[in-house]
Amino acid sequence: MKIGSHQFNRVEFAGSLGDLGTLIPLSLGLILITGLSLTPVLLIIGLFYISTGIYYRLPIPVQPLKLVAAIAIAFPDKVTGHMISATGFIFGSILLLLAWTGFIDWLAKFFTKPIIRGIQFGLGLILITKGVSFIQNPNLFIHEGNGINTLGEIQINPLIGILAFILTLFLLSSKRFPAALVIVAAGATIGICFGAFKGMILDIGPTHIDFSLPSSEDFLSALFLLVIPQIPLTLGNAIIGTTDAVQGLFGDGGQTKRATHRGFATSMGLANIGVGFLSGIPVCHGAGGLAAHYRFGARTGGSNIMIGILFIIIALAFGKVGINLLSAIPNSVLGVLLLFAGLELALLIKDVKERNDLFVVFVIAGISLATSNMGVAFIAGILIERIIEFKKLRV
Repeated sequence: MKIGSHQFNRVEFAGSLGDLGTLIPLSLGLILITGLSLTPVLLIIGLFYISTGIYYRLPIPVQPLKLVAAIAIAFPDKVTGHMISATGFIFGSILLLLAWTGFIDWLAKFFTKPIIRGIQFGLGLILITKGVSFIQNPNLFIHEGNGINTLGEIQINPLIGILAFILTLFLLSSKRFPAALVIVAAGATIGICFGAFKGMILDIGPTHIDFSLPSSEDFLSALFLLVIPQIPLTLGNAIIGTTDAVQGLFGDGGQTKRATHRGFATSMGLANIGVGFLSGIPVCHGAGGLAAHYRFGARTGGSNIMIGILFIIIALAFGKVGINLLSAIPNSVLGVLLLFAGLELALLIKDVKERNDLFVVFVIAGISLATSNMGVAFIAGILIERIIEFKKLRV
């Protein structure tokens, strides 16, 4: 079915599932470790997906802020729910300021093609590495307490990962049996058979929604612990990198005219203000998520609308059992989605031809992979690029 420029079919729906490998682990990690309520988390993600699909008419991804999520999961004793809400308010306000003043376009000048490709290549390698680690994980589910992990002496999760990888290769270009849809459905079915719903009490309805009022101390702590470290990654990947990836995948024409630096900064800014009020997860776009959606078949905003509706249904109707529903997808299936998303993103470097530019790309990617810190990699890349230009070096 087609409505305007939006397509609603199984290929688009399969593409909408392509970024679950990033979205589900980070979201569930924050919910399980920091105590956030599942309904507002998935409700905001669903609404943001739908609104981006309607406005951009492209499969623009919705993801948790990765660095914020990583810090919150690593230091649950320091990061409270109110601090996460404060992060939404601060981050949203900063992005809106950058968009409405036009300052974001000035900042974009520092992101030359080698810098952008380096960030994208580095993120692609990180996704590939993370995907492999999910496949190698001996635990079948993210929620370790559920299910059976072995069949005799054979570890189930890596076996499913190998089979899912082979199946994805065979179905990667299939429109009749879209790869992501097949492996997610098959993986969830296997997960249920091996105890994903073990001990689950069927309790229908949403979880609680708290309207947050962070204190001044929450704002101050969030600014230094969560917001400032996240800004370089968001500028490089979620705004400038996503804009570039859109043009690389969909061209520079009427279809992509709304996918601008200001557009992405504005949509993320507004969404994160909502996050602050509803105690959800701070969200962003991302070149990796776009590559994931595209790799598995999404070409229009219809994919966003479909996955957004699905998340809203889970949030409002199945919020109390939502963790079990999402955790039914095996780790290895999420890993395969991440692996192919990383490959799609890394291959964007194919248009970098000059030796000096490739040198900058590989330095940024190497630092990104070694430190998982895009901010450090970005600054190092700019310095190296400037030195090469100033000294007129040939590497």
